[in-house]
Amino acid sequence: MGRGGMVATSQPLAVAAGLEILARGGNAADAAVATAAALNVTEPTSTGIGGDCFALFYDSRTKQVSALNGSGRAPAALTFARVKKDLGMDRLSSLPPFHAHTITVPGACAGWCDLVERHGSLSMTEVLAPAIRLAEAGFPVAPITAYFWQRGAEAQLKTALNGRELTVDGRAPEAGEIFRNPNLARTFRKVAESGKKIFYEGEIAEAIASIIQQAGGRMTVGDLAAHRSTWEIPVSTAYQGLRLWECPPNGQGITALIVLNILEGFDLPADPLSANRLHLEIEALRLAFADTRWYVADPSVVHVPVEELLSKEYADRRRKKIDPRRATLDQGRGAPVSGSDTAYLSAVDRAGNACSFINSNYLGFGTGIVPSGCGFTLQNRGHNFSLDPDHPNALAPGKRPYHTIIPAMITSDPSQSLFASFGVMGAFMQPQGHVQVFLALADGLSPQSALDLPRFCITDGTAGGQVALEEGIPEKTIADLVERGHEVRRVGGYERALFGRGQVILRDEQTGILTGGSDPRADGCAMTLV
Repeated sequence: MGRGGMVATSQPLAVAAGLEILARGGNAADAAVATAAALNVTEPTSTGIGGDCFALFYDSRTKQVSALNGSGRAPAALTFARVKKDLGMDRLSSLPPFHAHTITVPGACAGWCDLVERHGSLSMTEVLAPAIRLAEAGFPVAPITAYFWQRGAEAQLKTALNGRELTVDGRAPEAGEIFRNPNLARTFRKVAESGKKIFYEGEIAEAIASIIQQAGGRMTVGDLAAHRSTWEIPVSTAYQGLRLWECPPNGQGITALIVLNILEGFDLPADPLSANRLHLEIEALRLAFADTRWYVADPSVVHVPVEELLSKEYADRRRKKIDPRRATLDQGRGAPVSGSDTAYLSAVDRAGNACSFINSNYLGFGTGIVPSGCGFTLQNRGHNFSLDPDHPNALAPGKRPYHTIIPAMITSDPSQSLFASFGVMGAFMQPQGHVQVFLALADGLSPQSALDLPRFCITDGTAGGQVALEEGIPEKTIADLVERGHEVRRVGGYERALFGRGQVILRDEQTGILTGGSDPRADGCAMTLV
């Protein structure tokens, strides 16, 4: 707890980088980017400048929330015909997870620079300094990071072009071993000195395009030069005196909002781990996923009926499909129109500005492909494209894919004072985690208690998916859910990462005191300036 600003994320050294920036007079936007860059150094297993980012920024002066979409687009030459020729598309429903064709333009670098330019108060040279120092001097690898690093070393890094650059002679660094990444430090220094232009038009762009083409992909320097972040109007819904804010599509944040609209019509049991309550939450998520897995796509290419999906009237119709006594595993999408691995962080500054920020490679190290001499892997976000030409999220040149990474923000309604900046990681777990943590905070739990609460996860983000249940959920509840027709499995140990790590910073409107929580499923922490 504290008043002078707070940073929370999954890696203590990255938190320290963000606090350093706050102590230097930077604000929440500056601290968020500093923390994101430090996470690239300390958790390359999840995140980095070779991936995408999204952010929500709360301006304490105007009480307005703005949304940054830092996701990239498919190469201009990546057509259905090209994929069919290269991969025999007739036999595929999605792109192979680690193929170069899954690489969309990395949007993180532009997102970092654009966030600092619009909302920050320091230079990129100052903001990136802690991460550069960490990459050059090295850092002791945390145990959970070492575990997932080894999984990546045995998977995509082993076969990807230059993947061994992020290993120690082919293996992952062990827990406590010092790992240095001078090539990443060099990349950060170039961005600090020359801005995002060097990443998208200069020598870094040339290295990215060259390695992708060597790996059989189609991205060019022209694709990189054409990239732009976009500032969007965030979407939100009110629930019991609080308002949950999400980034709009192509992100999946509206899934959580649809769920809250549906649950609003039920009198939820007080016990968050009771079968009656979990059943309603699971069924509401099945309905929401049935819609969003179809309708969420790039709104600049296809119409996404956001307003209709988020209407209370639509929620009323969908709610009627829930049977309180039985699971419905075959929910179809509705007709709202008449006729995913990641690193999350949160930062709040002394003035009460907040930044909810998320950055990801997808599937751990992404493709595992490393541009020569750059020190980071390239994402595989294009794996989320559909290869059904009639699907709204179908692969198309210059198109953004369905995106799993989503930051969240909560304000008090209607005053719109900051209540909490938070997020949960883990692909299709993310909107599910947003719902569960939001409801816990709405019930009055502290940030840490809300994060500690055992969770469920519909494992593949589809209406009929199996429900994973975290250790700590009572056996009586599990038996009751099975009786209602849910296919469940118990999950413990390292595999609890399935339920998404997460962070919360809550702000007391009267005193301005900040209370932070960080997920026990990681090595994370929340630290404050007093």
